[in-house]
Amino acid sequence: MEERYPALKGFALVLGAFILSFGNFIVVLDTTVTNVAIPTISGDLGVSTTQGTWVITTYAVAEAITVPLTGWLSKQFGEVRVFLISVIGFVIFSTLCGLSSSLEFLIIFRIFQGLTAGPIIPLSATLLLSIFPKDKSNVAMAIWGMMTVVAPIFGPILGGYISDNWHWAWIFYINIFFGLILIFGTIFVLKDRETKITKTKIDYVGLFLLIIFVSAFQIMLDKGRELDWFESTYITTCAIISFISLVLFIIWELTQEYPILDLSVAKSKNWTISTLILSFTFAVFFGNVLISPLWLQQIMGYTATWSGIAVAPIGILAVISSPIVGKLIPKIDSRLIVIYGMAVLAIAFYMRALLNIDATFYSVAIPTLILGAGIPACMITLTSLGISELKPNQITSGAGLQNFLRIMAMAIGSSLSQTYWEHMQKVNRVELLNAQDYSQKIEMIKHLNSDFTTQSAYIYFSNMIQKQAVMLATNDFYAIATILIILFGFLAFFLNPLKKVVA
Repeated sequence: MEERYPALKGFALVLGAFILSFGNFIVVLDTTVTNVAIPTISGDLGVSTTQGTWVITTYAVAEAITVPLTGWLSKQFGEVRVFLISVIGFVIFSTLCGLSSSLEFLIIFRIFQGLTAGPIIPLSATLLLSIFPKDKSNVAMAIWGMMTVVAPIFGPILGGYISDNWHWAWIFYINIFFGLILIFGTIFVLKDRETKITKTKIDYVGLFLLIIFVSAFQIMLDKGRELDWFESTYITTCAIISFISLVLFIIWELTQEYPILDLSVAKSKNWTISTLILSFTFAVFFGNVLISPLWLQQIMGYTATWSGIAVAPIGILAVISSPIVGKLIPKIDSRLIVIYGMAVLAIAFYMRALLNIDATFYSVAIPTLILGAGIPACMITLTSLGISELKPNQITSGAGLQNFLRIMAMAIGSSLSQTYWEHMQKVNRVELLNAQDYSQKIEMIKHLNSDFTTQSAYIYFSNMIQKQAVMLATNDFYAIATILIILFGFLAFFLNPLKKVVA
């Protein structure tokens, strides 16, 4: 990557690295921080939990729309200016979300919050690369990748704590403090580093088709489980609309002189393969992020706080290993680092697949700790490989499109994972019941506890079966996750390795 400005040094470099990586952290954090707070928000605003989920859906749709548009926006107005305006808008609309007194206002402000959050993700990466020396670019990506990995873990923990101890509005108000740090830090570090502005025609048709595709697809994913997927005419219609609009969008963009989304980055083999592996991996990883706390709270009896503590160890080795991965990338075959990372993920998921309802806290936390050593090796290396063959003027577009596909993969992964998990609960429950003489079991339970009536013994037996069914469904998910991660890992052999740097 050609340096547009001299690399920063000393305190300015440290501050710039903190500001830009922190910008990525708070935006990624906001994709998960509201999830656990939906019941609280819905109850406070007097709506059902089903209606409350639109708070998540609208943000995800809006963010997914502007992430891939970042390259085009940056050419029109400059990367630093777009980043700064996005952060300011994010703070303003976060504040308005907290002040909302009705679901309608909250949804409107969440849309604008998502629209302003989108460009922050890819721009935090490209601007971070621009302030580091060229030979230290892997360190920059290591810092950025570490924040992307850690943020989804802390989101549910922070959201649950705020919901339990404060008013839900503080989920949004904390962005004011974070945002002010970003705004003044960005002005101080990047005020004289604006990129070249190239005005082009606005691709209105491409923008319209992108909005239609993302909106229909995200609604289909978010509402699919609730409406029994393609048994619903509504979901089927969303699927048809999203497919047609996607096909038309791709055809249109490939034939435009000034497309709103630069699809030419897909000509790079490294960008295409690394994006596929990254998207697949994040789909599985995010399914784990979603299912793990649900299993811990529903079956293992953990509180929201303790389930958060149980999954938090992922951040320990993620933080420790990220800079190590950054230093190793230019020294050894980068494909080996990816394969190592995928192998670690497979081991961690396999350990989870062997757990049972008697699992201790440590047997839950240890696989999570190990998982943290694998994610940075995959994400940081694949991100570096993805941009390694792109031209300097394609970096922002490539990063934006890669992040867009990663976000969409996370949405697909979370939706399909939870659907599969819930389906396997029902399947396992039926199989367990068919394998039991439950009338005999109920009599045995009554015999062991004389206080039990037939009804209470039946309830106790039913709960036992349900716990085992959920546990088996969790094992099934992690077994499938293990197999998928191994299969995705083989794609790394088709990548071109980064050039080694001789010390």
